[in-house]
Amino acid sequence: MEAQKTRIFHKDPLIILTGPTAVGKTKLSIALAKAVGGEIISADSMQVYRRMDIGSAKVRPEEMEGVPHYLINVLDPAEEFHVVRFQQMAKEALRRIRENGHIPIVVGGTGFYIQALLYDIDFTENEAQTGIRKELEELAVREGPEGLHALLAAADPKAAEEIHAHNVKRVIRALEFYRLTGKRISEHNEEQRGKESPYLFAYFVLNEERERLYERIDARVDQMMKEGLLEEVEALKEEGLCRGMVSMQGLGYKELLGFLDGEYSLEEAVRILKRDTRHFAKRQLTWFRRERDVIWLDKQRFAYDDAAVLEYMLEILREKEIIF
Repeated sequence: MEAQKTRIFHKDPLIILTGPTAVGKTKLSIALAKAVGGEIISADSMQVYRRMDIGSAKVRPEEMEGVPHYLINVLDPAEEFHVVRFQQMAKEALRRIRENGHIPIVVGGTGFYIQALLYDIDFTENEAQTGIRKELEELAVREGPEGLHALLAAADPKAAEEIHAHNVKRVIRALEFYRLTGKRISEHNEEQRGKESPYLFAYFVLNEERERLYERIDARVDQMMKEGLLEEVEALKEEGLCRGMVSMQGLGYKELLGFLDGEYSLEEAVRILKRDTRHFAKRQLTWFRRERDVIWLDKQRFAYDDAAVLEYMLEILREKEIIF
């Protein structure tokens, strides 16, 4: 009882379940939530959008098994979503879950979002449009994503390594930060990462042997195409959505827009999507390996038995006094 009192008066509990795309986070997260009395906050940059269901591998209502989910289907695809907005929305979800007397479980593969929430990173970001931002946006149109990314590589090589050239919004924000403050955003974020988390947390990373993971990725892409991913992208395009929008830069959407715009065949679009998704999974794992305090859940260690993985997670949560 004393341990529970200490937890309540000092730090609120938080469980994180992440891992590369297609590794099987959704199914395990539902079992975990039911076992601990949890509610789920999605840390996914695409599932937040309405009408983008197939390409984002969005959890279906019947898969939720009654477990409340937050930050799913809350934005229109024309709206921008970035780490600062995620942080604000996730904190509100945390407050609501605590009011319900439940444990928040953050589930998703966007490591930067998880880090921002877990360590309460201060991005010192000016949300108002600045002259510098407008200038950089115009430069992105003139020079293209690669030209803009080259500027970032010169100013802040570490940030350039971490931010993909096609993530134009993040590249612009990093350059804007540098020009406004004279400081590299990678250094600022490193300082922020050194902060102690305000939560009593367990940070789980579910992982799979590489070849098996790549097979799962290829199978998922094939299944998405069977379920109507092309038709989903066509419908979004007819709404007026284009590749310049944050939502349409997601995997599955930009590749199929290339096909719809006549740049390559459908077969080639699917090949590119599989390749890009494998590369994305590799980048995700690189990110998680750099994070401190993570607990790796290698599926082969548990003979690919989800029940065994869950039992191990519950043991850790008891040890940390997140559950009793």
